[in-house]
Amino acid sequence: MPTKLKPPALSAPRAKRPEVALLIETSNAYARGLLRGIRSYVREHGPWSFYLGEQRRGEPAPSWLGRWRGSGIIARIETAEIARAVRRTRLPAVDVSAARHVPSLPFVETDDEAVARLAAQHLFERGFRQVAFCGDDRFQWSRLRCEAFVRIAAERGIAASVFQPRASGSTSETWEHERRQLASWLHSLPKPVGVMAAYDIRGRQVLDICRDEAIDVPDQVAVIGVDNDELLCDLAWRPLSSVAPDTHRTGYLAAELLARMMAGEHVAAGAHLLKPLGVVTRASTDALAIDDPVVSAAVRYIRDHACDGITVADVLRVVPWSRRVLESRFTGLIGRTPHDEIVRVRIDRVKQLLTETDLPLAAIAERAGYRHVEYLTVAFKRETGTLPTEFRGNKVKAE
Repeated sequence: MPTKLKPPALSAPRAKRPEVALLIETSNAYARGLLRGIRSYVREHGPWSFYLGEQRRGEPAPSWLGRWRGSGIIARIETAEIARAVRRTRLPAVDVSAARHVPSLPFVETDDEAVARLAAQHLFERGFRQVAFCGDDRFQWSRLRCEAFVRIAAERGIAASVFQPRASGSTSETWEHERRQLASWLHSLPKPVGVMAAYDIRGRQVLDICRDEAIDVPDQVAVIGVDNDELLCDLAWRPLSSVAPDTHRTGYLAAELLARMMAGEHVAAGAHLLKPLGVVTRASTDALAIDDPVVSAAVRYIRDHACDGITVADVLRVVPWSRRVLESRFTGLIGRTPHDEIVRVRIDRVKQLLTETDLPLAAIAERAGYRHVEYLTVAFKRETGTLPTEFRGNKVKAE
């Protein structure tokens, strides 16, 4: 009796690939970092089809969006026009701007207060007791950073000066007018002064004016920006120190929230704020505005030799004070003890080596002044809340 053949099994219908519009500019490092984070999420969790055009910050929504029938949107909603266009689609959407034009959406952004605190702390560590903020009032994140910076300075009894013009036009005439105002403001500041720029482009403008006006950087004016756009920072005539936001995690989280929304899950409106990674120090803040020459010498010695494995006893050999006097004067001017400063310099060196090299932990420990990897791991976890391997893993994901 012939064997009865079974009909071939039918393959399950292939799930539709989500189609996601990315209304994110490609013209700056912050936005490109968001895109890398989104890419990482999609690599890990399945393919999406992206709709992404080349655009600048604040450009109108693309004309095709009104007739588009996709699955979801991740957008930098920085104008009322873009907000209206996104709302009209009635699609799941996540905002990655601080402007909050659509309060009903979840939004994922850098923690602007944490950014300002890092920048202020960086300037205070270098001994600056006069500080200022240079922003751009067109942007909500600039206003938030300004408010936080002024408040943090006030906590130390310091009145921060502010330059935050209402608008910065694109014409050469408008910029020339603003440039004259900015130059006048910089000349009027008491020196030495530490200046936080709201973002790296503004930081470069400050540096360029200082060069043209013969204002010494960093000894008279030290400048720190935000975004750590490496090309912009490194090509400045004085390479620009900058606060590095965690754009990779920001983009990754935005994609994760959108995926949940596209799957039908309710995601509440509200803020998801990501802490910055830290400060990348360059020549624009490589100064010590400390009136006390002994404390200044101690700080220089620590920053030059912390990774040689020194202790506070070694510092005392180069200053004419007892440990009690040194710690009291040092803490009063720098805000921490000599031991804490040694630890900070070492941990910053470890972060740099984890980020910029593929050296094994044993080699990093040696270069940062730790005798054993175990000592390095314990100290790094205590100071950062994460293990060195986890810190490096985040760097690899970002790439």
